[in-house]
Amino acid sequence: MAFTVSINGSRHSVDVDGDTPLLWVLRDVLGMTGTKFGCGEALCGACTVHIDGVATRSCVTPIDSIGKSTVTTIEAVGATAPGASIQKAWLNHEVVQCGYCQSGQIMSASALLASNPHPTDADIDEAMSGNICRCGTYVRIREAIKLAAQANAKGD
Repeated sequence: MAFTVSINGSRHSVDVDGDTPLLWVLRDVLGMTGTKFGCGEALCGACTVHIDGVATRSCVTPIDSIGKSTVTTIEAVGATAPGASIQKAWLNHEVVQCGYCQSGQIMSASALLASNPHPTDADIDEAMSGNICRCGTYVRIREAIKLAAQANAKGD
């Protein structure tokens, strides 16, 4: 079937089965490989994208459920204020170790800041709980989110 979806501010027409996960449309059909495959069961968060600003696991989101929603991937999140501040804070705190989970981590963190510009530790824990980092950079992730929230509050 043919679907037209809005991804990163552009309309894309794809010819796939309706139950094809958004992850595979992004990676295999459109060549947007920043979104990663981790578990295929929405348990690890590596495949996180934003759908209408909400952090969503693309590995279990069928393309036919997207409709008129807008999808933002790691390739474009830096164009948003929360995404840019998170990416800068990630670098400042040297969050990345192996890097595999980082696109999903950044997408979840930027969705958190977009909806809650002053998150508490509990808010951060809740928003990031579905994102697994096998390298264990959780302390640096939390500190980077706090730094990004502070930078946004100052207008940096």
